[in-house]
Amino acid sequence: MATVLGTYGWALLVEHEAGLYVDSVVQAVVIASALGRVQRLFDRTDRLLACVVLPCAAAAGTELSTLIQQHPLAGDAAFVVGVAGAIWVRRFGARATRAGTLVVLPLIAVLVVPAGTVPVSGHEHTGWAAVTALAAVAWGTVVTWTAQRTGLVARPPSAKVTTAPRATRRRLPAGTRMALQMAAALTAAFAIGRNLWPDHWAWVVLTAFLVCSGARSRGDVLVKGAWRTLGAAAGTVVASAVSGQFGPRSDTAVVVIFVVLAVATWLRELSYAYWAGCVTAVLSLLYDWFGQNPGDLLHTRLAGIAVGAVLGLTASWLILPIRTEAVIRARAAAALSGLGELMEADWRDGPAVRMAQARFAYRVEQLGAVTAPLRILAAVPAPRALSARRHPDHFTLRSVTALRRCGDPVDHLALAVGAAPDALAADPAVLRRRTQVAAHALTVRRAIGRRPAPPTATGAAPPEQVRTTGAAPPAHRSALAALDAIDTQLGTLGALFGLSAAPAAGTTTPAGD
Repeated sequence: MATVLGTYGWALLVEHEAGLYVDSVVQAVVIASALGRVQRLFDRTDRLLACVVLPCAAAAGTELSTLIQQHPLAGDAAFVVGVAGAIWVRRFGARATRAGTLVVLPLIAVLVVPAGTVPVSGHEHTGWAAVTALAAVAWGTVVTWTAQRTGLVARPPSAKVTTAPRATRRRLPAGTRMALQMAAALTAAFAIGRNLWPDHWAWVVLTAFLVCSGARSRGDVLVKGAWRTLGAAAGTVVASAVSGQFGPRSDTAVVVIFVVLAVATWLRELSYAYWAGCVTAVLSLLYDWFGQNPGDLLHTRLAGIAVGAVLGLTASWLILPIRTEAVIRARAAAALSGLGELMEADWRDGPAVRMAQARFAYRVEQLGAVTAPLRILAAVPAPRALSARRHPDHFTLRSVTALRRCGDPVDHLALAVGAAPDALAADPAVLRRRTQVAAHALTVRRAIGRRPAPPTATGAAPPEQVRTTGAAPPAHRSALAALDAIDTQLGTLGALFGLSAAPAAGTTTPAGD
């Protein structure tokens, strides 16, 4: 919220001195409210990139707002292309994904200001939009840097940690699919919204965007879409009940808007429903500030939210859908890739060991984010016939558990390697066990990708069990125990993904939970 308030103060000053309209202030607040959260993941390069991307996007958003008012068809098409293009660039990696997120922020601000409430801005206001966006980046950078230095906000993982392993692309990348889904949803939302509610089409478009954005799979969009729709409807009803008490241009309404934004920032991590409810409540209060009667528009807003939600869900489920199973398999394989890097790293190289450890932990966390919606779906009671149709594979919820159970052994192994790197790297028993675990991880990873086991794994006999004695150094005993624990969970993971044959590495303990 510190970023939002600082940017709001700057925008008010610019509006007064440059003779701008209130839409410039609204755009600044919308950008800052999302920028404060997005910047937590930025490194130094990302911040420099934001100083270029966001001002250009803000200027384009100002021009787009004018285009939509003067030439609706051209403006709608430009909006769809801009949002879809910002999603499409995700195929080029994490840094491109964050740049695309910055591009979307000013475009969404176009939907916030009610149509016809402010005069059409001239081109002279475009430069001020870029300056205000740059000020938001600068202010957000100072606030985020201070919060991270004082420990209020955790520092983001480095770009080397978040880099995904290279994969063979036999299908369209997920970013391309999501871009096509978003383009279809927004196109339908504009067409239906402008025909059914010519003066309030933005509710349909905004809801379709919220439901369709950031969905990792069909299961993910179903859960998030349901939460966002229910939250948006509840926020609209509550805000409509109280907003009429303030009246147009009320300072009290402005204070309430910022309070609700603060609550939205706080509750976002708990549930998408709270966040969506707060955001739509802010929009209802803002519309009331502009003088629109909330009671008269309640049914229109709820209908627009419902239509937009249906469009977003339909596009995500029918247009090149991203299967939940495919996403889980990809994330699990990526986590095993990080585990393989730890086994194959030079244990005398401390930074390499810590990097592989961090990559594994980050990728397991990403797998947990994918399976979280499935846990919600599994907890929802449903008739037996419907449950049979859903038939969720048992690995979808248990695979993340098996990989998470590797977390502590991986940490213990990294500590042992850090305590005696030279001795562990040269010890024959540790080297043999480490090689076995690496081969087992590779076999399971190939099973996840539905590929045959490596040739060396065919007909391989189980390895001899490594026995440790009390005379072994503590680091050796800890490393061997950690490797055994990891191998046990690899056996469990292999069984979940249909690995029926004995793995090349084998295990020294029975596989199981």
